[in-house]
Amino acid sequence: MWEEKDNKLYKKFQFKNFSEAFAFMTRVAIEAEKMDHHPLWTNVYNTVEIWLSTHDAGDVVTEKDHKLAKKIDTLL
Repeated sequence: MWEEKDNKLYKKFQFKNFSEAFAFMTRVAIEAEKMDHHPLWTNVYNTVEIWLSTHDAGDVVTEKDHKLAKKIDTLL
């Protein structure tokens, strides 16, 4: 479940291994590029953390972030 905190949507994803985590990040990257809306994220081994906010709107959560979050959830 996405959590809104510090003017960002946040979610932590865990996978079986690094390859699965990286494959997920690749799928997210393709969708983010299509939307021209790029996440702040980290990856350590099997864990991916994502923070979404809209830079053009002053780094706050907008409908664009909610749309990307929903799309990301479909990529699992």
